[in-house]
Amino acid sequence: LSVASLEDPVVMSKIRQSLREKHARHIADLRAYYDSEIQSLKQQLEAWCNLCVLSRCDQLDSALNEASAHIKALENKNNQLEKQVADWRERFYALSDSSKALQERLEEMRTSHKEKDNTISRLQSRLRELEEAFEKAYKLSDNKNTRLQEENKMFQNLLGEYESLGKEHERVKDTLNTTENKLLDANTEISDLKRTILKLEAQLKQVEHENALKLRH
Repeated sequence: LSVASLEDPVVMSKIRQSLREKHARHIADLRAYYDSEIQSLKQQLEAWCNLCVLSRCDQLDSALNEASAHIKALENKNNQLEKQVADWRERFYALSDSSKALQERLEEMRTSHKEKDNTISRLQSRLRELEEAFEKAYKLSDNKNTRLQEENKMFQNLLGEYESLGKEHERVKDTLNTTENKLLDANTEISDLKRTILKLEAQLKQVEHENALKLRH
């Protein structure tokens, strides 16, 4: 442009208009460029966040599966221990009933044994009386053979009854000793069962505690 044209107001107006238009296009181009860059960065950020979230979800899902498996194992162990405790309790109650029955039987046998002891004592006393009477009758009467024979027969019968009761007494004593031994074995087994039940209940409480902690986690 010549110096004269630069001094022309119309020319200068057109130049300024042209510069404004170029500036506006340049600003619009810059805005479009930066908008495109911002959109691209947003997409990249969103994709990266999605990857992080997916990775974290995978980690949490794996941890959840592991915790679920552990909880399932604890529940199975808990159920098994509860079943064992129930079985041992049932066995304990059965042995307790058996021990009670043995105790009652033992008391009955002791009572019967005591009664038979008293009977034997009475028979021994009666036997001594008969022996004394027999000796007196033998000394006082030589011609009373019939009475002596009856007395001797009574004596022999009483002696046989005494011997029979003595044998029965020995059998009762043996049975009593056997019953006492069985009762002692039953009490020993009951004590073992009590200790086993306490141990199982302690394990059950431990498993329930671990299960509760795992559930809270």
